[in-house]
Amino acid sequence: MLKYPGFNPIALEIGPVKVHWYGIMYLLGFAGGWWLARLRAARPGSTWKASDVDDLIFYNMLGVILGGRIGYVLFYGLGFWAKDIWYPFKIWEGGMSFHGGLLGTMAAMALYAWRQRRNLGDVFDFTAPLPALGLFFGRIGNFINGELWGKTTTVPWGFEVNGQVRHPSQLYEAVGEGIIVAAIVWWVDAKSHAEGWYRPGTLTATFLIAYGVVRFGLEFTRQPDAQLGFILGPLSMGQLLCLAMILVGVAVAAWTGRRRGKQFVG
Repeated sequence: MLKYPGFNPIALEIGPVKVHWYGIMYLLGFAGGWWLARLRAARPGSTWKASDVDDLIFYNMLGVILGGRIGYVLFYGLGFWAKDIWYPFKIWEGGMSFHGGLLGTMAAMALYAWRQRRNLGDVFDFTAPLPALGLFFGRIGNFINGELWGKTTTVPWGFEVNGQVRHPSQLYEAVGEGIIVAAIVWWVDAKSHAEGWYRPGTLTATFLIAYGVVRFGLEFTRQPDAQLGFILGPLSMGQLLCLAMILVGVAVAAWTGRRRGKQFVG
């Protein structure tokens, strides 16, 4: 058993200004996504310029923040909203949803593709390998904040929290979502281009399926949100949303498999 150290969620405080660790993790995630995008844009044959990457990351930042908050309110916080009409705007109270952020990012990328006259599938595929560091740092932020703990456990690496030993599900998800899923997507990217079987939509489908499967499995160690509990039998809201992701990913993969020709995505 490990003792949770109880981190101070505020990393820096100067007068009335408070800088939270969670905010720093978001900044690191966006910076990491920008760095990875620049690497992809610099590859031989890429159609992406540095300025294209900068604009894309800006759109994605808006999609993640707005979609993450709106998604949390709709998926997890309707009860809170019913009691407080201003709840969606109280972002300082916490509450961001990955699946909401994903939908927000997809909408932002669609707007970007339309304004830049780029193929939407190419934009999605270019972006698919980029969330890795953001997902990793986001879960580390959850751990520092002492939130989203797992179920009670007897494993020796469990953390004592409020007198109970719990799975460090935030760390599981940091590794699963931020490292394992990323490794799968980057491997498929390299393999499909090297062997000539890449089709537009390949990386989008890979990310949706890989993330959905990994997160679905890890959710079995995580304590469901107190205000919702389990939604369908032993399944949480997060798992139901992951099932939807997997189904969409399979549909994209099927559509991709029927397409002919190859198109390089930076």
